[in-house]
Parts: sequence; C-alpha cells; structure tokens
Amino acid sequence: MRLPLLAALMLVLAGCVATTPAPPNLPQPAVDAVQPPRTAAENFLTVVARVEPVAESYCRSVGVVRNCDFRIVVDDRPGQPPNAFQTLDRMGRPVVGFTLALIADARNPDELAFVLGHEAAHHIAGHIPKRNDQALSGALLAGALAQASGLSPEEVRAAQDMGAQVAARSYSKEFELEADQLGAEIALAAGYDPIRGSGFFDRLPDPGDRFLGSHPPNAQRKALVAATVRRLRGY
Repeated sequence: MRLPLLAALMLVLAGCVATTPAPPNLPQPAVDAVQPPRTAAENFLTVVARVEPVAESYCRSVGVVRNCDFRIVVDDRPGQPPNAFQTLDRMGRPVVGFTLALIADARNPDELAFVLGHEAAHHIAGHIPKRNDQALSGALLAGALAQASGLSPEEVRAAQDMGAQVAARSYSKEFELEADQLGAEIALAAGYDPIRGSGFFDRLPDPGDRFLGSHPPNAQRKALVAATVRRLRGY
C-alpha cells in the first residue's frame, strides 16, 4: 500500500521543491476521509510546491533569521506516528519534516498546507534559538540557587536540568499560537483555506490548559486561526 507514496516522496527527499505557487483562492477538492496513498502523495507534493516559496518569502520579509532556504523532508521509517517537526541541520538550514502517517492521515490539502505553514513559522519567528536561550537562562538561575543552598554537584546538575525544562516550557504555548497565526497567513497566501486546514486539531488529543503544558487547548488554536483569516480577508 505504501509503495506509490514512497516513490512519489523520493522527489521531496532528494532536495528542496521550489516552484512558483499557484494563485490565491484556487478551489480545492472536498476530501473528508483518509486519502489513498497515491492521492496523499500527489497532494503533499503539490502543497510543498505552493507553500514553500511563500514561506521563504515571509521568512525574508520578517528578517528574524538569516537562512530562509527551507528543506522539506519525509520520515519514512516504518511505525512512526503522525507527526510534523521543524529543526535545523548542521549548517543552520531550516528543515521541516513530515512522517508518512501524517501525510496519509490528512483529510485534504488544506490540512497539509496549514501544518507546513505552522512548522515553517516556528523557524521564521526564531523559536528554536529563543527556546534555547530560555533553557540556558533557566539552567543558570536554577544552578546558582542550588549552589547557594549548598547542594551536591549531582543535585546542582539535576536542578539545572529542571530549570532548563521549566524555562523552555514557559513560552511553549505562546510559540505554538504564534506559529498557528503565521502559519495560517502563509497557507492563505499560498491559496489554501487555513480554517479548513485547522480541522486536524479535531483529531488530536486536547491538551487542555495544563500548567506548563507545551500546547494550548485545541479550541483556542482553532479560534485563533479563524480570527486570523477573518482579519486578513477583511471581515
């Protein structure tokens, strides 16, 4: 069942897809169920071709980070759950990754476009270096307090680890909401419907509003996407 999907995705794994995005407001097919492998692969390749240039343009215009040359990759290891992520390679190039399960699970191209825009937005807003700075500050503060309390070296290291984790999580929800908003803008500019795309939140476990949770409640995220689209469309 995966062979057609894997064959098509080799185009993405080979390098960045960079073509001119389609004009805004291009009608999208109504797909409300899990897509067959070939359809999922075709939708993914089309979404990457349209959204990536828009994301790179936004990245350059915002000017927070230097490298705006996104590389889109697919994690084709068997058994991986639906997931998407953003990271940096050894040269500092931004990487956005999708698992095969997420691509296959998408109900329509709008969901793929919104997820890609969201992950790209994490880089555009500089969330990785900001989170690293927060973690370092938290580790230093916790370590200093632990040393002042006369704790052992092992206890100081444990306090530093805890301080780093708490500090890194302090703004996680804020970062997610910022990425949702900017991701919606990117998806809309590429001709997709972010409100329809945010429907994938309905299939995610709701994190609620837990203290130091890493993600905001799903309803809050969907409301933010809808408000962003209304603002951009002027109504």
